[in-house]
Amino acid sequence: MDTGTPHSDTTDLRARWHAAVTAAGAPADRDPAPYADRLLAAWAEPARRYHTTAHLAAVLAHIDVLAPHAADPATVRLAAWFHDAVYRPDRSENEERSAAMAERALPELGISEARTAEVARLVRLTVTHDPAPGDTDGEVLCDADLAVLAGPPQAYAAYTAAVRAEYAFVPDDAFRTGRAAVLRRLLALPRLFRTPHGMAHWEAPARANLAAELAALTSEPSRE
Repeated sequence: MDTGTPHSDTTDLRARWHAAVTAAGAPADRDPAPYADRLLAAWAEPARRYHTTAHLAAVLAHIDVLAPHAADPATVRLAAWFHDAVYRPDRSENEERSAAMAERALPELGISEARTAEVARLVRLTVTHDPAPGDTDGEVLCDADLAVLAGPPQAYAAYTAAVRAEYAFVPDDAFRTGRAAVLRRLLALPRLFRTPHGMAHWEAPARANLAAELAALTSEPSRE
């Protein structure tokens, strides 16, 4: 599980990027390295505390576990690279801008129009994390992105601290109110995870973590 470490070593990530674009059909005469540089720079922006290269690495590792469920693992991996490439906690169009980045970059790399469109669709799906029945690629990406919710207590605490740090500009009372609303929405879902692995291994601990965080938030005294 991602523990909220600010940034991950990029050597493995660069190798993963090269493998992903190759598997997705990029021709040998297109150099993927400059695109890795741009994406990793975006993921390493100094204001980020949770949505970092460590989160990217964790999502890719979870996709490795879930890949047998995917129809097109290469496309899912590319979508993971772009899903939080644009991230501003004070903005609501991050996923749309991230999808648009994929739509610009992937054709330049020689990725097909159909695969580019699918990557962009998957990135936009992370707005709701609600893939349609039978959308196995969407299920894999969404489950991999939400797997942090199922971490052991220390890792989950690091995750929540990193999220709070990204929203440091929000006053405590407002943050608690907004975060509690997010937690209630997640807990109200019939299922957090859609893949067989996610349902079997992540659903119960994630719900326990969310419920414990919600209880802690709502029991804290309001600060005037």
